[in-house]
Amino acid sequence: MSRRCQITGKGVLSGNNVSHANNKTRRRFLPNLQDQSLLSDTLGFSVSMRLSTRAIRTVERNGGIDAFLLGTPNRKLPAEALSLKRQILRAKAKKQAA
Repeated sequence: MSRRCQITGKGVLSGNNVSHANNKTRRRFLPNLQDQSLLSDTLGFSVSMRLSTRAIRTVERNGGIDAFLLGTPNRKLPAEALSLKRQILRAKAKKQAA
């Protein structure tokens, strides 16, 4: 399982530990990823994803996973989020047609 947020695409960064003597050793900055289950109102079931805590806060601020994905441009979303957005759009169109 990769260390990458499935909505924002935030991943591992690298840098240096710098000691008091100014010695530099490589290190990794890992994102704070959480396994989260988000309820999609349009689809009618919950979607479990691996999200950064910042992404969880952003989704909640925007009013849920549906509102977040529909309000975000496609170029800013990773592949997993794009496929979920397409499912939501199809389900929304199907509900409006009925």
